[in-house]
Amino acid sequence: MRTLHVGLRVTDLARSLAFYTAVGYELVGSVPETPIGHLTMLKLPDDEFVTVELVHDGKPVDRGTDVSHFVVQVESMADTLGVLADHGIEPVAPGQESDDGPKTAFIADPDGRRIELVQWPAGHTDGITAADWPEEGEENG
Repeated sequence: MRTLHVGLRVTDLARSLAFYTAVGYELVGSVPETPIGHLTMLKLPDDEFVTVELVHDGKPVDRGTDVSHFVVQVESMADTLGVLADHGIEPVAPGQESDDGPKTAFIADPDGRRIELVQWPAGHTDGITAADWPEEGEENG
């Protein structure tokens, strides 16, 4: 079993597609007419499969019933924030800066959905594993 992708309802498909492509997502394809709306499939360049599906049904997004946030791994936080700034996208909440831990920043898509950017420290696996939680009595590190 594995998670395939997350579906995100969006208010304005063109604006959301411009935002997500500025973040680095690539358009894989779309299905214009489905029972739940227009579906647009996206993936990041290093992903093998679609990881985000934008769902546009013409209704406004209700943030009270939506996803809290999702996370995108970046190679360089400074470079990524620079590219995003060139597209008018600035962090919306403080993240964390650490010499030996992960670096994080939060941006928001056009519907206000938070996206956490994470730069893992050198040598860290791509993603969170059980190794990120210490055994009882040990410190995280």
